[in-house]
Amino acid sequence: MRIERVHSELPPDIGSLASAAAREGVRNVSMLIAAWEAGEQRFDLDGAALFAARDSDALAGIGGVKRETALAESAMRMHRFYVHPLYRRRGAGRRLAQTVMDHALSHASVLTCNARATPLAAPFWESMGFVKAEADDYTHIFRTGMNTGA
Repeated sequence: MRIERVHSELPPDIGSLASAAAREGVRNVSMLIAAWEAGEQRFDLDGAALFAARDSDALAGIGGVKRETALAESAMRMHRFYVHPLYRRRGAGRRLAQTVMDHALSHASVLTCNARATPLAAPFWESMGFVKAEADDYTHIFRTGMNTGA
């Protein structure tokens, strides 16, 4: 499994990942594609970044980070994460999330995420050191030095 940063183009096989997500009722990947194609979000501003997890030639997952605007303090938001069901429980999600978190933490000491997409999301992010938060815009928060598990 390797993690690569996505720069000027989405991975050519992103459509297959979007199809897998849609079968599960998850809109993250199709929303990512739409925003990218419209030029609304390219993960190239203010510390933002997008990463892809690959197993040989197969796209196993995608995930990024952008500035969090719902907090008064400087923070980054984990954004548009999805791991193909065939690669779950095989370390792809953890490696992808850790890479994105490392990048994000070089820009801010607070991270947020929205774990409402599936019942699996909250336990995953909690295993990465995020804790539940009472907020409209995000469900979990990670603060450097205050969390364990990552």
